[in-house]
Amino acid sequence: MTTRTKNGMGTPALEQIYGKNVARTAKRARAKLVMTNGEKRAGWGSYLVLSIALLAFLFPLYYAVSIASQNSTDTQYGVRSLIPGTGLMKNLALAFEDINFWQALGGTTIVTLTVSVSTVFFSTLAGFAFAKLRFKGRNLLLTLVVATMTIPQQLTVVPMYIMTTKVGLYGSLLAVIIPGLVGAFGVFWMTQYLEDALPYELIEAGRVDGASMGRIFVSIALPAAKPAASMLFLFTFIGSWTSYFWPMLILGPNKNSMLTVAASALKGAHFTDYTLIMSGVILTAIPLLVVFVFTGRQLVSGIMAGAVKG
Repeated sequence: MTTRTKNGMGTPALEQIYGKNVARTAKRARAKLVMTNGEKRAGWGSYLVLSIALLAFLFPLYYAVSIASQNSTDTQYGVRSLIPGTGLMKNLALAFEDINFWQALGGTTIVTLTVSVSTVFFSTLAGFAFAKLRFKGRNLLLTLVVATMTIPQQLTVVPMYIMTTKVGLYGSLLAVIIPGLVGAFGVFWMTQYLEDALPYELIEAGRVDGASMGRIFVSIALPAAKPAASMLFLFTFIGSWTSYFWPMLILGPNKNSMLTVAASALKGAHFTDYTLIMSGVILTAIPLLVVFVFTGRQLVSGIMAGAVKG
């Protein structure tokens, strides 16, 4: 098959009309274009590194499933537990009943979705203001917001616990939701993204058309921020779903309201059944894996769209 150039001319035709030098130059240009377009196949070394990384990430999940499949009478949880047993479904059923799975799943879903949506909205709103609006103290306020990321969570637990208890939210899901409605990382993330992804010309065009600042945010800033907002939603969703320390402290007697805290309650006072604990961990991770299966393609496409725009 004759290789053709962009205008339809092949190498022999170029050589016949323009000579060998022009045909050789065109051939080299086509080769560089193929390399630039990313059509070069990855070598075996890339596949080897990716395979090792994939196995490293999957091994803890496999080990948890293997332990959960052992019989509770077994005492070996070392090398022998690498071979899956036959008690997986029985242990999952026991953990399902002990943690009151549906109640914990409902509470975790409410907390996670509320915190994720709120974080994305308020972070985008603040990021738009810091990135595209000019007001006194803008840089100072942004610096203070970013500086709060350096404060360890352990330092804020005691004051938050005291305030939450005094307002009567101890043991309520609101005590978990309210502190996570917005975070400094989300504000910084959206500010950095909108700084480059949202041109001032679009904002000025909206003002010329008579749109208010709220209308510009809804119609222009939010669509432009969609790729970064989808990734922020993913980060927040995972962090909120797997959160354990603060819910464990503040939920009190209502520990079955969230999956992570309910799964930790499977540990007995006098005997630790690791098969039951690992079964609870698997039940906690399954909904998160289902979310990845159904939304993974959309998230990747959003990341690629953001990369192309950037």
